[in-house]
Amino acid sequence: MSGSTFWDERYAQENYVYGEMPNDFLVSQIARIKPNSKVLCLAEGEGRNAVYLAQLGHDVTAVDISMVALDKGRRLADNAGVKVRWQQGDLANYALGEEKWDLIVAIFMHLPEAIRDRVFAQIKTALRPDGLFIGEFYRPEQLSFKTGGPQDIKMLYSLCMLDEQLKGLTMSHLQACEREVVEGTGHNGMAAVCQVVAVKPQ
Repeated sequence: MSGSTFWDERYAQENYVYGEMPNDFLVSQIARIKPNSKVLCLAEGEGRNAVYLAQLGHDVTAVDISMVALDKGRRLADNAGVKVRWQQGDLANYALGEEKWDLIVAIFMHLPEAIRDRVFAQIKTALRPDGLFIGEFYRPEQLSFKTGGPQDIKMLYSLCMLDEQLKGLTMSHLQACEREVVEGTGHNGMAAVCQVVAVKPQ
C-alpha cells in the first residue's frame, strides 16, 4: 500500500481523525510568531493547524500526501471563512524552497529516517533569517502509552535527534514531557512527546 493510499483510507470518514482544533503546543507558542507570517505546515493532514494560523492573519500553505485530508482541510477553512493554499505532496520529494518561510510547522510529522533527514535538511535552508520552526513529536516512550502515533520506534523522536537535525538553528525551546494529548480519536490520552522551537539566525 502506498503512503497516499494508507492516509486516504485513514482520513476517509466524516469525522476529523485528529480533531478540528489546533495543537495545544502550537497554540502555546503563538506569541513568538511575527504578524502576517508566511507559513508552511508540513504533513498537515486535515488542516486544523493551518486553518488556525490563517484565522490569525497568516499567509498559510499546507502540504500533505493525502488528497482526502486536504479536501477535509478545505472544508474546514471554508467553514472558518479563511484561505489556505492546499498542496498535495510527498515529503520524499517535496521542495520547501530557499529562505521562503517565516514559520515552518510540523506537528506529529513522523517519517521514515531517510525522508525525515531530507525534510529537516531543507527546513534549515527554507526558513528566512529569524524564521521559526515549531514542532511536536512522539518519543519512543509513546509506545507504552498506545494513545496515538506510529508503532515503529524508528519513526519516533528524541531531544538528541532534534538537536542534531536542527543544527545551525538556535534552540529557544527543546523539551521532553508527558502530557495529555486530546486531538480527535487519533491522538487521545496521556502521551510522551518532545517539543521544539528553533530560530534561524539573522
